[in-house]
Amino acid sequence: MKSGWLGSNLLFSTCRIRHCQNSLCWSQPLCEMLPSAGVYYFPWEINSSVPEGKTLRTFGRLCCYDLARSEAILTMQHNSAQYQVCVDTKFVEPFQAQEGSFYLVLGEAEHREETSSPVVKARILTCVEGMNVPLLEQAIQEQRKYFNERQQQKENSIS
Repeated sequence: MKSGWLGSNLLFSTCRIRHCQNSLCWSQPLCEMLPSAGVYYFPWEINSSVPEGKTLRTFGRLCCYDLARSEAILTMQHNSAQYQVCVDTKFVEPFQAQEGSFYLVLGEAEHREETSSPVVKARILTCVEGMNVPLLEQAIQEQRKYFNERQQQKENSIS
């Protein structure tokens, strides 16, 4: 983070957070407190290669919810396989679990000994029943394509 003076002794900073990258940021303390926005992962991409503590977003149908264990299972079918994502719900309880409904989750990956794939410690768990899932998948692919192109442009401008 860079600091400098602007006008009549007003302190500004150039924030490295996505929302105000390369611009003047008047909310510096807020930027330092906020977690990252989270990268979208398809449920079939969540495996042991996801780094511990990585902020991620994913989605699926709520298959089951165990209030006593603060655990929910989201499922999603891709091609002919059924995928499951385990979600730790301690930070979002109490919530009205609607089994069979579609949910989006934002949280951090946590690796546990008893599971082969990471558990998502939910910070936000939102019911989005009726959402167009193929359109969401297409939007995620387009976002990835855009970020890749932008990264290539940055690399080309440096060299």
